[in-house]
Amino acid sequence: MAAVTVNSAKRGLRAELKQRLRALGAEERLRQSHLLTQKVIAHSQYQNSKRISIFLSMQDEIETEEIIKDIFKQGKICFIPRYQFHSNHMDMVRLTAPEEVALLPKTSWNIHQPGEGDVREEALSTGGLDLIFLPGLGFDKDGNRLGRGKGYYDTYLKRCVQHQKVKPYTLALAFREQICPQIPVDEHDMKRER
Repeated sequence: MAAVTVNSAKRGLRAELKQRLRALGAEERLRQSHLLTQKVIAHSQYQNSKRISIFLSMQDEIETEEIIKDIFKQGKICFIPRYQFHSNHMDMVRLTAPEEVALLPKTSWNIHQPGEGDVREEALSTGGLDLIFLPGLGFDKDGNRLGRGKGYYDTYLKRCVQHQKVKPYTLALAFREQICPQIPVDEHDMKRER
C-alpha cells in the first residue's frame, strides 16, 4: 500500500477509534480495566518478567494504576515513559514507588511524567526490559498497533532490538472497542506479540 494511502487510512481509523473511546462510559472503562488487570497479573510473561515498562494512562486508555501497584508488590522493577515532545524520542525511566506517580508533573497531554532535569535510571542503559506494555488507539489480531501518530513506541522498540540481546516481550493493553479487523501498516511500524 502506498505511503499516502496508508497515512490516510490511519488518519481515518484514528478518528473512528477516538469516537468509539469517547462513547465509552467511565464505569465501562473501569470494568474493562479491572478485568484486563486480572488477566495481566495471571499472564505467564508478566509473572516471569523482572524489568517491566508500563505507560501512565491517559483518560481514554486502560487504567494501569493497579498493574503498577502489583509490579511493586511482586518486587519487580517498574519503568515508565519519558517523552521528548520536540522529537519522537522516548526513554523508559525508573519509578521508585506507585505513590510517586501523583507527584510527577503533568505534560501537555495531561499525563504524569518525570521532568527533563529529573535524573533517573534509564532501562536500556541498565540492563534493558523483559516486558513492555503498549498503549495505542487500535490493535488487530495479527499483532499490528495503531498509535497516536508520533512514532514514540516504534522508535523505542527499534532501540531495544539494538541494545538488548533478547527483544522485550510486548503486550498491548486495550479496551474491546479498540480491537480492529485490520490495522494499516507501513515499514516503520513494529509488531507486538499479543
